[in-house]
Amino acid sequence: MENRTKTIRLVYPQWQGGNIAQWITEVKDPEQASRGYYLGAQLLNFLAPNNGQETFTVPIATDIVERKVTDGVMDKEAILAQTRAAMDILNIQKPDRIVTLGGECSASVVPFTYLADRYNGDVAIVWIDAHPDITLPGDVYAGYHAMAMSACLGLGDKEILAELPAKIDASRVLFVGLRDWERDEIKERQAQYGIRHLAPADVRENSNAILHWLKSCGASKVVVHFDMDVLDPAEIIAAVGVVPDGMKIAEVVRVISDIVKEKDIVGLTIAEPMPRTAIRIKEMLENLPLLK
Repeated sequence: MENRTKTIRLVYPQWQGGNIAQWITEVKDPEQASRGYYLGAQLLNFLAPNNGQETFTVPIATDIVERKVTDGVMDKEAILAQTRAAMDILNIQKPDRIVTLGGECSASVVPFTYLADRYNGDVAIVWIDAHPDITLPGDVYAGYHAMAMSACLGLGDKEILAELPAKIDASRVLFVGLRDWERDEIKERQAQYGIRHLAPADVRENSNAILHWLKSCGASKVVVHFDMDVLDPAEIIAAVGVVPDGMKIAEVVRVISDIVKEKDIVGLTIAEPMPRTAIRIKEMLENLPLLK
């Protein structure tokens, strides 16, 4: 019998990991802004080509309750419940490859750690992002999306980590497009962990630096996280972050396409879509007669 790999599409519209309403100034309702990632994940799923992949959606709470910080993590209870729900889907479906449509950055944590376990640790991460996402509980910012890479490394809140099946060694992580550490302690932490990074300028002309790293990393499989805030806001504003001098759309597409030529890509996440205009249209529609 022919061996076939199973690829699924995982829609993971988690929004609770971000505390971002203050940065979406054109959306006046902070609740609508906070849940923007939820709409963003649905739009990604709508816009992505229908290639016959079976699609599963992680159930995500949408009620706005008091947003409290527990053990250094905002909305920890919701994140913990949704982590378990996502793991349940993967443990039942047992995919070989996962395309994840987020949601904020932490949408990568469950699929990436599942795949690390699925392939007995033979997995490297290429994290395409303006930020390294290695904050920890107790840091000044309590949003779990900024702790996403920490969780993949097995660092962070013990209850959340207990739900994850594996961790990835820092030597098998490469940041691409990194240009904003936000605080000196984060840059120091990256150096402490020993995680390499490439700036947008390092991949402007070609992907050679990434391909060289992939050859030396020791893993045959790779998972790719594509945070949309890596994109240059001079070309498109697609996320919360608008740090200048980012990667162009064509550069991100080329980088990921080149990775596929070099390694077996088993996971791809597109994360942090913040559809600012769509949120405002949604607000408008909710106030029109006969639509309420």
